[in-house]
Amino acid sequence: MREKQWFWVTLTLSSITLVALVFAAWELVENRYFRDANYLTLHYLYITRGVASSLVLAFWAAWFVLRQRRKSEDELRRSNERYRGLLEDFPGGVILYDKDLRVVEWNASAERMYGYSKAEILGRALPTVPPEKAGELREFMRQVDHGEPVLNAETARLDRNGAAFPVQLSLRPFSERDQPIHYLEATSDIRERVRWRDAMIELEKLTSMGKMAAGTAHHLNSPLAALLLRVQLMRERAADDHDLARLEEGLTFCRHFVRRLLEFSHMGPVQKDVQSVGATVESVAGFFQPVIHAKRATLITETADARGLDVCADRNLLETVLLILLSNALDAIPAGGEIRLRCRPLPSDRVEISVSDNGAGISQANLARIFEPFFTTKEPGKGTGLGLAIARNFAAEHGGSIRLESEPASGATAYLILPLLGVAARVAAAAEESRL
Repeated sequence: MREKQWFWVTLTLSSITLVALVFAAWELVENRYFRDANYLTLHYLYITRGVASSLVLAFWAAWFVLRQRRKSEDELRRSNERYRGLLEDFPGGVILYDKDLRVVEWNASAERMYGYSKAEILGRALPTVPPEKAGELREFMRQVDHGEPVLNAETARLDRNGAAFPVQLSLRPFSERDQPIHYLEATSDIRERVRWRDAMIELEKLTSMGKMAAGTAHHLNSPLAALLLRVQLMRERAADDHDLARLEEGLTFCRHFVRRLLEFSHMGPVQKDVQSVGATVESVAGFFQPVIHAKRATLITETADARGLDVCADRNLLETVLLILLSNALDAIPAGGEIRLRCRPLPSDRVEISVSDNGAGISQANLARIFEPFFTTKEPGKGTGLGLAIARNFAAEHGGSIRLESEPASGATAYLILPLLGVAARVAAAAEESRL
């Protein structure tokens, strides 16, 4: 706006100056050569001066405007080239589409990522969204319409061959003058990141299993010894049905415990399903008891407030995160210490799972970095520094959050907050309604 005002001010002042110069020059000519001219000659001279001034002024204004226009066109062309260069060199796929998912812009990175050329994709409906993610995209678009951009959401997209792969997506509104709103989607391929994250989870699992090995052996030793004694007694009293029942009970316990250990060690694909919060926490607490007993510690589990509360989560990952939090608490307490595992509902349709210990606590300096990958406060060789990073990723992927509160010498408490099943069901219902 300011530049436009200066343009008109400059044009007006220069035109006035030019007309003044023409009139001054004409007056000098008249005074020198036409001082004694008659009225008719002077009349024609005035007309000629007016016409000449108008022609000079017109040529000057046209030249000035055309020069300014060429300058603006050059700046616009350079700006467009700069924009195209930035767009094409951007490492992630940049896609612009309207509310009907008609593609308006498609950069070079999107061509490489998805396999579609720009020429064949412009004007077409967006072909990269898996059918099961269509409702999620509509939900993202509604969120953008309400002024909340989507940032770094993890989802999936399809390439030209129909193969799905994980991407990190950001969605923002894009509007032009007198044009309906469009949606600017920026995606980056995170297959390698997901592969490393899965490897980190597997490594943390192996670390946790190593810690539980000694306690597991100690825990299995007692029932197996009792079974051996019962078998010896059975040789003498084969008709004692009570002993056979005790033998069956002990064998059932051992089989169940070993099966849970094998299930935990198996890393399958992420499959979110309805999970009972209280039952899952109690199962993990029971699975963790051997290590607790080996350290002569106490694990207090409070799940009464969580009865009837369900979440939509991958059970294997949820159990892994709970075991990570329990393992960290166990490492922090001395022999004979206490860990408290508690579940309770929150007012905002969420559930909170907390793990508290009475250990040494964490300093404020370390607390600020506690969720960073490979950062650990444990002694060398006793921690990978991946557990809490995995827990944070799990919470983000399931629409929740995690935080850690601690004071030195006062223990620490980890809070894992997840949305209840009712929240997830409403989102799924809205997504289904948008597809109809």
